[in-house]
Amino acid sequence: MLQEGAHERRQGSRGCSVTALLVTSTGDGVDATVVIAALAAVVAERRGRCAVVLPAQTGLPEGAPGELDRVQRLVPEAAFTELVRYPEALSPAAAARTSGRPALDPAVCVQAVLDAEATADLVLVMGGGGLLVRYDEDGFTMAELARTLRLPLLVVTSAGPGTVNATALTLEVVAARGLALDGLVVDAWPRHAGLATRSHVADLEMLAARPLLGVLPAGLAAACPAAFAAGARDGLGPSHGGTFDAAAFRRSVHGRGPDGTTSARSPGRP
Repeated sequence: MLQEGAHERRQGSRGCSVTALLVTSTGDGVDATVVIAALAAVVAERRGRCAVVLPAQTGLPEGAPGELDRVQRLVPEAAFTELVRYPEALSPAAAARTSGRPALDPAVCVQAVLDAEATADLVLVMGGGGLLVRYDEDGFTMAELARTLRLPLLVVTSAGPGTVNATALTLEVVAARGLALDGLVVDAWPRHAGLATRSHVADLEMLAARPLLGVLPAGLAAACPAAFAAGARDGLGPSHGGTFDAAAFRRSVHGRGPDGTTSARSPGRP
């Protein structure tokens, strides 16, 4: 297991300048990749250098387009590193065991982040699937990587059913392990949000004890790179180089149409 606190890191958007972030989701079906692409797009728009590190890709054979290819289509200026890949659509630990291939080496993962940080203004570590997904038989997780490198966590959650419970569980892990929370970003906000979806905004901000850091609309990832960059800027808050106004968004979700839904402007609409 890695030594706790082996490397110094800043404490997120509430503290000093951040040079690396671990971007994780609250579970399967939540698209952290589009948020990573949005963060990278804002950096690229300002002519900064962004590096994206993917510790493990599963469910795809060698050479097939994966999560990094999705980001590269939208932000070709970024640098990309994929450490291990397995064809089985399983957790990284199970996929390594099933395929007979070596599991991700935690020390290699740590060094990849440090190497990327040496040449980039911002390093984004892709922790999709959740903080406690196992990467090897000893139980290495992205929570442990965050603790070791003191990486602030940007948690991507959904606007759909179950999001409050899934987010609460993730944030309990963050608090219990003494990890630094950068904040929450909501992915795939619908064009017409019903009452249940709109009610989640207050609940999510209460759980995080801070305003949302961004809201990206459903369908943004299908935009062309230029439109995606504009949508990313609109959908991310000032702490990440965007113009998203959490207070204005919070007010907008209280508006309702005759069918009980809201058609208030969704940030980042392509």
